[in-house]
Amino acid sequence: MRAAVKKISRIKPAHQFEDYAHIVSPLPDESGGGFLITFPDLPGCMSDGDTIEEAINNGRDVFAAYVSALADMKREIPAPTFHPDTVEIPNASGKFVARVPKSIHAQLASRAKAEGVSLNTLVLTFIAEGLGRHGKFA
Repeated sequence: MRAAVKKISRIKPAHQFEDYAHIVSPLPDESGGGFLITFPDLPGCMSDGDTIEEAINNGRDVFAAYVSALADMKREIPAPTFHPDTVEIPNASGKFVARVPKSIHAQLASRAKAEGVSLNTLVLTFIAEGLGRHGKFA
């Protein structure tokens, strides 16, 4: 017996795709290459593409589906909170080193391999999702 498929209507959200910060990061060749797009304010909302432009276009589609699904479930659509062009962060190079216990490193490496992404991409995605769940950064 086939499961019923629910059709979800697209909505016009209060905030548009352009209002949300998004992160486009390269995927390693061993993971198939291309680019991953994630949204810090929308945990779990992500897509990819062979080029940056394709990842962003696919990101537009997944954004529309994501907010429409939230509305259909009568869940709150998070407002955008991070605006990198208006935040001055001194000494923010985009790089930092974190020491973690070997057991956590092993779990992360295993998960990254299972997901077919680099460890860096996996950790960046987790950080972005976590920041999105906790609201404003400042």
